[in-house]
Amino acid sequence: MSIESVAVIGAGVMGSGIAAQIANAGKKVLLLDIVPKDAENRNVIAQSAIQKLLKAKPSALMHKRNAKNITAGNLEDNLNQLADVDWIIEVIIERLDLKQDLYKKIDAVRKPGSIVSSNTSTLPLAVLTAGLPDSFSNDLLITHFFNPPRYMRLLEIVSGPKTQQQAIDTLSHFCDHELGKGVVHCNDTPGFIANRIGAYWMQTAMLDTMRLGLSVDEADTLSGKPMGIPKTGVFGLIDLVGIDLMPHILDSLVHSLDKNDAFHEQAIIPDVVTKMIAEGYTGRKGKGGFYRINKTSGKKVKESINLDTGEYATSVKPSLESLKPAIAKDLQKFLSFDDKGGEFAWSVLSKTLCYSAGLIPEIGDNIEAIDRSMKLGYNWTYGPFELIDKIGVDWFIDKLASTQLSIPPLLAAAKGKTFYRFHDGQRQCLTLSGDYQTLTREDGILLLSDIKLQQQPVKKNASASLWDIGDGVLCLEFHSKMNAIDPDILAMIDTAVDIIPNDYKALVLYNEGSNYSVGANIGLALFAANVAAWPQIEAMVKSGQDTYKALKHAHFPVVGAPAGMALGGGCESLLHCDAIQAHAESYIGLVEVGVGLIPAWGGSKEMLSRWMTNPKRAKGPMPAISKAFELISTATVSTSAQEAKGDLFMMPTDGISMNRERLLFDAKAKALALLDGYTPPVKLELTLPGPTARTALNLAVTSFVQSGKATAYDGTIADQLAMILSGDDTDIDELHDEDDLLTLERKAFMTLIKNEKTLSRVQHTLETGKPLRN
Repeated sequence: MSIESVAVIGAGVMGSGIAAQIANAGKKVLLLDIVPKDAENRNVIAQSAIQKLLKAKPSALMHKRNAKNITAGNLEDNLNQLADVDWIIEVIIERLDLKQDLYKKIDAVRKPGSIVSSNTSTLPLAVLTAGLPDSFSNDLLITHFFNPPRYMRLLEIVSGPKTQQQAIDTLSHFCDHELGKGVVHCNDTPGFIANRIGAYWMQTAMLDTMRLGLSVDEADTLSGKPMGIPKTGVFGLIDLVGIDLMPHILDSLVHSLDKNDAFHEQAIIPDVVTKMIAEGYTGRKGKGGFYRINKTSGKKVKESINLDTGEYATSVKPSLESLKPAIAKDLQKFLSFDDKGGEFAWSVLSKTLCYSAGLIPEIGDNIEAIDRSMKLGYNWTYGPFELIDKIGVDWFIDKLASTQLSIPPLLAAAKGKTFYRFHDGQRQCLTLSGDYQTLTREDGILLLSDIKLQQQPVKKNASASLWDIGDGVLCLEFHSKMNAIDPDILAMIDTAVDIIPNDYKALVLYNEGSNYSVGANIGLALFAANVAAWPQIEAMVKSGQDTYKALKHAHFPVVGAPAGMALGGGCESLLHCDAIQAHAESYIGLVEVGVGLIPAWGGSKEMLSRWMTNPKRAKGPMPAISKAFELISTATVSTSAQEAKGDLFMMPTDGISMNRERLLFDAKAKALALLDGYTPPVKLELTLPGPTARTALNLAVTSFVQSGKATAYDGTIADQLAMILSGDDTDIDELHDEDDLLTLERKAFMTLIKNEKTLSRVQHTLETGKPLRN
């Protein structure tokens, strides 16, 4: 059985978001909701939801055209169309009576064997199926998506004793491969895995913050980076989720959990939170939350609430001793430090980790399911058991004992061991019995983190490594700060170009950082510019150009495999690959103009070439030149891999992997597929119109400068870009090869880097992370 068409019932934020992600996968979706009383347009709820999807920021759709995959309807006129779909997802209000009534209507019209699932986060499957015929229960599961469905990778699937294995397998495969989800199979327990632990953690942190008299800013800093949790921390996350949702989540868990469950001790809503909700301070979707942006002075000022008084004040960077790097980077020191920060960290982590350990096997069959859920659902860097390993199992147990805290059986079984180990070439995790079980990856998943457990790199320096990923393919991994391209990375590319023809077959550019690369390390250029080391700067530019040119014309296939941001010099590395296999959530663009520069490692040349040779372009050189000029001068960044294809940052033949865990496997397969009959790209030769084109491009920018939409210096940068794309002082009959265009890139770069306004932009960006308009 395969899934080709889907129906989503319930066109609210969650239902429409799920429909959008299915549409992103190229599947047809029927989106249904009720008919409002006296409505002239009977499909108004679903149609309005689709319109909101088109306007949403960040977008639920990977490309606006994907909205065409969604058909709006209603539950009265279009219910019979459920007979045509393979999977029906119920996403209505959390009321059992309404859900079961809907299930009876669905069962009357659905085709035999079609899968039905509920997105409930509070009602157990056993309750949902109570009183329903086995023929329906056999095909009913829970598929718990996390909001927003496009961006949150976790999908919890709950099946029951009656659920057919074929339904479980079909749905798991589809959600993994087509929707890009990290599928975790959970037991049928309240809150499943992620919200059971996540809600406990958030409540514990909030109550401990108030007990210890910490500020919101202090608590979020303490519970952020030092614990491997996103910088939003706890209060920032609650603002994002919606403060008004917390009482509903707690109420559901309190009524569902055993009276002896430790969750009850933390299920308290402080008065200040009740007051915030009543006054509309429900988080980012309301007037503000634990944080708000105050614009009364004409500037955006971040403020945080005082949990004692309920008053807002300007957020202040915490200065606790426990947050000093020498302490915060060492978890044992951090958790033992004698100040409010250390006490908070120990109290929150010890309770949360012990609670997690006590939930095995109630909520999941093994510790990896719990760790995976928290990493994919709450974006933790480490799951609870990975975190205990990082702290030190025995140290953690001893400290629990010294503070008279009870030790869960699973934790006691780990004494003298670790929860995870690599043994006899296999990843293993600890079980309740104290033995280890082998962990296996599904077919089609290849992770660099696993490879690193099994071998040493082929070559390595401070910023990059080469790894043998099998079948004659090398993987070049960036691991500089933020994966910024620097001389060490360029040197490793040169090394790969040298050694692969003798001992290997192909190369993949890939890493498992949050972002593929944020661009070139512009701090190096700024340092050199401050001492007027102009020859050294030009040599750096030439070195990058030579390296990327060698990569492009290497005698073996090169595949770029980005995920996250691939900006500036990172984007340029991809533009010189034979092919790209990108994660769906890849954000690709040439952003150099933001710091007063232009792409000078071949990026301007490659974008010009792609648009000039695009078979669908309009006739004549100017449409292609204008499009390349537009994309580079506006620092356009694609908001998805699908969008990157439209901008030609990716080519139509490039691939997209929906699931990031499958990206390296897919990229390796693409590289191997290119081997048969492989020849390097032909040498580039273009005819360019010269000064007339430069003048035309500058005229377009002048209107933006005159209207105040661009600064005069933006015009200066644009003129240098126009000089490159037009071919400078050339004749229309003159051919330009790669070296000609690279020379123009260097000329423009050097002109701009010597300007004080560019140096100010670079300095400002390095200090604030934001571009400067001067």
